[in-house]
Amino acid sequence: MTQSPLWKRVLILSTILAAILFALPNLFYERVERHNDAVAAIALQGGAATPEQEADLALWPDLLPSALVPLGLDLRGGAHLLAEVHVADVYKARIDALWPELRDALRPLRDQVGNVRRQPSPDGILRVAIGNPAGMEAALTTARSLAAPVTSLTGMGGSDLDIRAEGPEIVIQLSEAERAATDSRTVAQSLEIIRRRVDEVGTREPTIMRQGADRILIQVPGIGSAAELKSLIGTTAQLTFHPVLGTTQDAGADPGARNLLLPSMDEKGIFYIVEQTPVVTGEELTDAQPAFDQNGRPAVSFRFNASGARAFGDYTANNIGKPFAIVLDEEVISAPVIQDHIPGGSGIITGSFTVEESTELAVLLRAGALPAGMTFLEERTIGPELGQDSIDAGQLAAMVAAGLVALYMIASYGFFGMISVVALAINIAMMFAAQSLIGATLTLPGIAGIVLTMGMAVDANVLIYERMREELRAGKSPAAAIHEGYDKALSAIVDANVTGMLTALIMFFIGSGPVRGFAVTTTIGIVTSMITAVYVTRFILELYIGWRRPKTIIV
Repeated sequence: MTQSPLWKRVLILSTILAAILFALPNLFYERVERHNDAVAAIALQGGAATPEQEADLALWPDLLPSALVPLGLDLRGGAHLLAEVHVADVYKARIDALWPELRDALRPLRDQVGNVRRQPSPDGILRVAIGNPAGMEAALTTARSLAAPVTSLTGMGGSDLDIRAEGPEIVIQLSEAERAATDSRTVAQSLEIIRRRVDEVGTREPTIMRQGADRILIQVPGIGSAAELKSLIGTTAQLTFHPVLGTTQDAGADPGARNLLLPSMDEKGIFYIVEQTPVVTGEELTDAQPAFDQNGRPAVSFRFNASGARAFGDYTANNIGKPFAIVLDEEVISAPVIQDHIPGGSGIITGSFTVEESTELAVLLRAGALPAGMTFLEERTIGPELGQDSIDAGQLAAMVAAGLVALYMIASYGFFGMISVVALAINIAMMFAAQSLIGATLTLPGIAGIVLTMGMAVDANVLIYERMREELRAGKSPAAAIHEGYDKALSAIVDANVTGMLTALIMFFIGSGPVRGFAVTTTIGIVTSMITAVYVTRFILELYIGWRRPKTIIV
């Protein structure tokens, strides 16, 4: 039997040792997880650690790898949501914001176009009537000057606004290309904001992905319930600061043109009349943190960016003694009277908050406002007990499968079957090491992929050993039979594994959810089984032949 080069043997042995080392933390999952959580918390605290964190830190040596295989929702328990983004809300907001801009642009043309009035129209469409139809061409030219090129690749060269005349009216709406680009931006922005909100509360390995044109799948292992997850991500958290014009107890009062009638969050039955155009918005916030006011009550401190700080400072300087409404999602959460000029762009939001509510509000404000509302089409809560049951069932299935495979291989091939069993154990270690390193989430279908991989791994050894039997019957020496067995069976093994990997890759790119989890585990398993079934078993046999130099072998 031709010995493999020294570099190849060193590489195989190093790979085996590395796989065992990186798979080891998964045998002590809870201890390593607490250690990792303590490391992350201490880093956030600037290096300061509590006694509890010090104790958790000592649960696992810092010199050893500490990466774990992330557990999916079906194994850890948690919350699952499928949300539909109201992309049409953004069309309406864009068109509503265009009206004052168009009105101001047409003001210098009043002699040509006459009076300009906004007409009733469906959401997302702006209809503007001009008093002098003879000035329609000038009005259209001015309106078209407000349009901009579409920024998407598919709509390149087009305009973002569709502007036309209908009798004495100008009709404006977003163009088809701009609506498609807006949809894509809105869903992408919603994805990022949801991810930031979930990450803020320290949940582990969330799955947040786009599904279809306007839907988002959110799976967060370890969170208490779907309702808790909805409260975290379902709030739009649109913070605005408005001048207050007055208060009323009449819920049906007319606030007047370009004004809003908003309810008070704390004072039941009180409604504030505020200007529609805010002085500053939450988009200009750079930070928000839970805090306490001068009376020790929970509050939220905030800080604006340079432009927001300038607008906020100028307004407070010019309106001392007047109330100023802080509005969150169309509810006035506070309306303090401006006592003094507030330079620097920082302040505090007070209200009847609990500590938990102030912390959650700070998270929402830091993450930013969702660009559009959402409807939750599907929600599920998976308890940790059910997740543990899934883990136990998966472990039992894997152990039974491994035991039966080991019995079959030893009964069929004796000593050579024992070598296959050793390689199978190394294969499982390699799979867990690979998943730990790349952060691939393990799901219940993923466990099924591991069980399937066990059969695929020994299947390659069956091909090799049967070929060795044929060579021994032909009168070849043990070393020659082993050499021929591996060389001549390799092409069949490669063909089988390549087709299996192509199938797994197709499932990964086309499938979703559990199918992708199965595909990931199967793909990793095919690669590791190729390594262990061909190279690791051959490495062990080379060591055996070199040590014992047997005259005969029984396969």
